[in-house]
Amino acid sequence: MSDAIVHPLAPFLQPVRQLIRATLRRLPGPLAEFILFGLKMAWSCLFGAAMLGLMIVTHWVWPANAPIYRYDFLLFAALIIQGLLLWTRLETVDEVKVIFLYHVTGTVMEIFKTHMGSWAYPEGSVFHIMGVPLFTGFMYGSVGSFIARSIRVFDMRFSHYPKAWHTYVLAIVIYVNFFSHHFIWDFRYVIFGVIGVMFWRSWIYFRVDRAVRRMPFLLAGTLTAFFLWLAENIGTLTHTWAYPGAAWHMVSIQKMGAWGLLLIISFVTVTLIFKPKAPEYTPRNVSTNDLTAFDQLR
Repeated sequence: MSDAIVHPLAPFLQPVRQLIRATLRRLPGPLAEFILFGLKMAWSCLFGAAMLGLMIVTHWVWPANAPIYRYDFLLFAALIIQGLLLWTRLETVDEVKVIFLYHVTGTVMEIFKTHMGSWAYPEGSVFHIMGVPLFTGFMYGSVGSFIARSIRVFDMRFSHYPKAWHTYVLAIVIYVNFFSHHFIWDFRYVIFGVIGVMFWRSWIYFRVDRAVRRMPFLLAGTLTAFFLWLAENIGTLTHTWAYPGAAWHMVSIQKMGAWGLLLIISFVTVTLIFKPKAPEYTPRNVSTNDLTAFDQLR
């Protein structure tokens, strides 16, 4: 495990860490580890959770006569949050690079998809490109941020990970298919099959506390796609964006497939900066009562 990143908030976070660690020690080991897993997962999606929270709050309290548009406020808030995370070293420069890369690719796709009528942004904004508010790039970037932070926070390693150039080609094909399926046959089901073949033997090794756990890569992607689908429903419920139709309705569960494909693009983008590491350990049973890993939150 690499040394924890020291940041200006350390003196304030340390008492919280001690309190949580003391509380978890009183619990049965499996329950303590499960709670710690949830805490570290929440820590990993810090940027995305902040953006989702802002979308919810501004939907309910944003005044109609506000001096700036809601979308522009979300853009400024995203920039401020990003700056604070970088300043406090809760996010690294490399993670910001990932956010920027995915911000660009996501914005390009947003411009195309809104032009094709796949969805729309019903509110006004000053800062936009071809009708797409600039804050939307941060929604994509938050996914990349989550993946990058998860790799660091959980000390993730990967076994039987495909060759890098194979994943690059796969990501490009997925990205192109998001555009081309409007004009030619949709190859997503073929792509799903290719993903299954490529990652069938891939495992993610990670630390919650001292014990090393592992999970199939495809299962981790499926679970993450499900939670992104839930977040998308929050986005449509708060009218941050809208699909064709007069009334709100839950986004089809089939959208999980699209999120799964986007996650592959996200993960491959992250690997451009954070190269997948092979595991140096194997799963073993270690008592979770020694919750020293909580000090690794960073």
